[in-house]
Amino acid sequence: MKPKQINRVPQQQSGGFHDTESQKQFEPELLPLKFELLKQRFFSVGQWKSYCGEGFADFKLYDSEGNATERPPQKGDFIRIDIPGPGETEAKGYDWVEVTDICFQEDSYSESILMTCNPSRNPQDRTNRHTAHFYSSRATSTFMIARTPTHLKAAVYGRNETPNFNAGGIDIMRNLMVAIGGMMGISKIQWKKLADGFLDFE
Repeated sequence: MKPKQINRVPQQQSGGFHDTESQKQFEPELLPLKFELLKQRFFSVGQWKSYCGEGFADFKLYDSEGNATERPPQKGDFIRIDIPGPGETEAKGYDWVEVTDICFQEDSYSESILMTCNPSRNPQDRTNRHTAHFYSSRATSTFMIARTPTHLKAAVYGRNETPNFNAGGIDIMRNLMVAIGGMMGISKIQWKKLADGFLDFE
């Protein structure tokens, strides 16, 4: 199976990938309100865990200087990820990504918002330039929400997922094990829970 070709989602070149999508049909008159609620959820990064239940990663947004913030994410921000199990020891147990692109697309038929993140350094540690994530800095995760006249969609697209060897000795082993698990589909299961949770308005 080949990765989907989607505008503003990086091209797959090497390593693992996934296309994780959820969609839900709504009455046309309800779609504008539901999409506004979906946008609020999408931009409230610190609340993402609440849409997935226990056992899922916890997310927190930081600005370009490494200061915690609760505003909508911007290009150049960082997201700290606390995944279940051991984290990066050099990053005090966390994995980090940088928001490298935010794109708004709209036409007469549909509207979508995409946010792409790359594994990054820990912005709170100025002395360590290592990538603080189990994937290498070439990997991307693109989060998307979209509406059509009948459906809402939430998705996560992973591209170029390879283990991060730019780390200390003990972290290399940890990164390898977590990355392999993710490439085998464990992370797709968790992203599916997030996408489903975004669209659960009950």
